[in-house]
Amino acid sequence: DKIQVRKRIFYRLFKRFFDELLSIIAIILLVPVFIITAILIKFDDPKGPIFYTQVRIGKNGHPFKMYKFRSMFVNADKKLKMLLNYNDVDGAMFKMKFDPRVTRVGRIIRKYSIDELPQLLNVIKGDMALVGPRPPLKWEVKEYTEYDKQRLLVIPGCTGLWQVSERNNVGFHEMVKLDIEYISNASLWLDLCILFKTIWIMIFPNDAY
Repeated sequence: DKIQVRKRIFYRLFKRFFDELLSIIAIILLVPVFIITAILIKFDDPKGPIFYTQVRIGKNGHPFKMYKFRSMFVNADKKLKMLLNYNDVDGAMFKMKFDPRVTRVGRIIRKYSIDELPQLLNVIKGDMALVGPRPPLKWEVKEYTEYDKQRLLVIPGCTGLWQVSERNNVGFHEMVKLDIEYISNASLWLDLCILFKTIWIMIFPNDAY
């Protein structure tokens, strides 16, 4: 079934203000974490950059550059095709529990979702929200059905209902179902609940990889 995204101007304006304010505060508070993570990444793999940018697909199919701490070896994207047969999830996404492209430090920062923290800059820029569906890659969207494309009706998020519910325990289709459930029921209260659960999961990780 096709979902209808309600306009709710007040909710969207307040969500935008709330996202920017929280992101700025979080970056200030997390400066020590950023510095320590940067040092560890350089120490583990001196030749590679600290940050990693990747083109993702945002609201209504618009591409943007998403920021992350680098958790993989340089040129990891070029090796993806060789690993597609080892995909641990079904559908238009790639997840591999023991991905050989991930560095030693990368495994730690991915487990605690520290690699995702630079996306707070994407939130300030307006490319992303704190809460929403995860932004997919271009090749993933090419495999989407019309039902799946409904994930792109709203601004993508740093975290979402999928991440705090099941994370890597569900496949692509279950993830889409959870994203559409969020889009249909989005509210400030739901966003706050997801954010609090996200903080809990970062401290006490679930099955992230």
